[in-house]
Amino acid sequence: MPALASSFPVLTEAEWGARQSAHERRVRGWTDPHQARAARGEKHPVYDFLFTYYAFRPAWLRRWHPGPDIALSGDSAREFLRRPEYREVPLGDGRTAVQFDPSALSANRREFVGWLRDLLTATQGRPAFFGCFGLHEWAMVYRQSPEELRHNAWPLRFSPTEIAQIVEAAPICCSHFDAFRFFTVPARPLNKLQPTREESPRLEQRGCLHANMDLYKWAFKLAPSTPAELIADCFEFARDIREIDMRASPYDLRNLGFEPIAIETPAGRAEYERHQRSFAARGEPLRTRLIALCERLL
Repeated sequence: MPALASSFPVLTEAEWGARQSAHERRVRGWTDPHQARAARGEKHPVYDFLFTYYAFRPAWLRRWHPGPDIALSGDSAREFLRRPEYREVPLGDGRTAVQFDPSALSANRREFVGWLRDLLTATQGRPAFFGCFGLHEWAMVYRQSPEELRHNAWPLRFSPTEIAQIVEAAPICCSHFDAFRFFTVPARPLNKLQPTREESPRLEQRGCLHANMDLYKWAFKLAPSTPAELIADCFEFARDIREIDMRASPYDLRNLGFEPIAIETPAGRAEYERHQRSFAARGEPLRTRLIALCERLL
């Protein structure tokens, strides 16, 4: 028997409807421009990544869910019962409300949640590393022909020979498997680490831009249990990181308004590290909220 909804905050239809509308307005500021570009057949080298690599559809991002610790009253709340994770719960006065029910998770789903909690906890407890300077993006174009480039509609700031010299002159210290797997074949032996998917819980660290961007991935992979506001917070964080990630890349995106971070210079490396440290600090409360959600679901 589900717990009484009165043991959790119960939102009136007006209250949760206002939150639902506010979430959609916020998210449409990101999804509408993306969908307009897609309708025109335009590609964006910075922002498309958030909808292609992170395969969470714009419609899903716009969808509001309350999370497991809020009950929803009102007739419209019954729409949530279309999902198997939601239950009707008694209010104790003859009325009912609708609430997400963690006990509805399958054994496989619970196993994933436990794995994710352990990954996030290990990452949170590991010292942050700030010495990679964004060279992963350079390793992804190292000794590649122009037609092979992922964003070949945009120019590079240096010739292929100059890029090779920059990559070979500095140690590459990428700890993130999902960045490392996109290295060109000749770049992979240059990395101090050879991360694998299985080693992620041992290697993920808070200074890594991609590990922090992935907080968005973990937030939406926990959906629909994740409060929509948390997913949006993680998306906004990932969007800010992606801008820095591509500004520090070898691509010249000034025509899009992205001034390069010249990590090939001492000043540029210092600027990149300042951003890394800022993102590491900003990511901590988001990671803590995701860990707490995992604990709640378990």
